[in-house]
Amino acid sequence: MIDRQKLNQNFQYFDKETIIEIIDIFFSEYPDRVEKITRNIQEGDFTQLKFNAHSLKGVVANFQDPLTIELSRKLDEMAKNQQSAGLNQVFEDLKAASEKLLQELNALKTEMGAK
Repeated sequence: MIDRQKLNQNFQYFDKETIIEIIDIFFSEYPDRVEKITRNIQEGDFTQLKFNAHSLKGVVANFQDPLTIELSRKLDEMAKNQQSAGLNQVFEDLKAASEKLLQELNALKTEMGAK
């Protein structure tokens, strides 16, 4: 769940249109990010998994959702340590949390008057 107070602090200098644009960019990039991470896990490519998990962590951190941030951090750390045990479960949990984040962001866009 998004921490609205922290989210507002994070985006305090942006107008609504810019915030909506940032959310839309995340929406458009998210499927490709998930596909890349899925492929990295399937191929056992920890180097690319580290890169892609770290990148996702940075993006979701903008939206101040502690669960999604923590799961992306954990995936990043597991990739760094080349830890395959439990990797699929962490990724599944991350995808579920991310889907909830996407729903919350969509609701936020509606509140902001996005079309």
